[in-house]
Amino acid sequence: MTALEFGYALHTIAHSLKPFALKLTKDAEDANDLLQETVLKAFINRDKFSEGTNLKAWLYTIMKNTFITNYQRILRRNTFIDTTENLHYLNSSDQIAQNGAYSTFALQDIHRAIERLDEAYSKPFLMHFRGFKYHEIAERLNIPIGTVKNRIHIARKELKEQLQMYVH
Repeated sequence: MTALEFGYALHTIAHSLKPFALKLTKDAEDANDLLQETVLKAFINRDKFSEGTNLKAWLYTIMKNTFITNYQRILRRNTFIDTTENLHYLNSSDQIAQNGAYSTFALQDIHRAIERLDEAYSKPFLMHFRGFKYHEIAERLNIPIGTVKNRIHIARKELKEQLQMYVH
């Protein structure tokens, strides 16, 4: 296949690759760049294409591999390597391990706050927290679904007020 014939075949198939490029990149501009890079690589490496095989499949493979390579390059670029003599950045205070006591105290305060709620509010709230759907709570407590939603809303509001100290 001559370069002109290959170029024509690329031109006729290239538009069908755009949806795949969009699926990979999730951005129109990046998809256009990926498509352009794929067509360029295919044209440069046209001698590696076996005539009589599926050109479209070959182009999809080039596109997928190009996307993966670009993605890995971005990941490597965002990876920080500390080259300082004393590894100052690795030993900086950005990576301090936290004591679990704070979360234990917070959890105890949450349990106390829930216990202080009126049972009419705490029961639907806890059931919802455990994964029950509104209609299931309504059936089990024999109350209207609107009442269930209202009581859960009020419980959340009261808990938010009682646990104000934990808002950052």
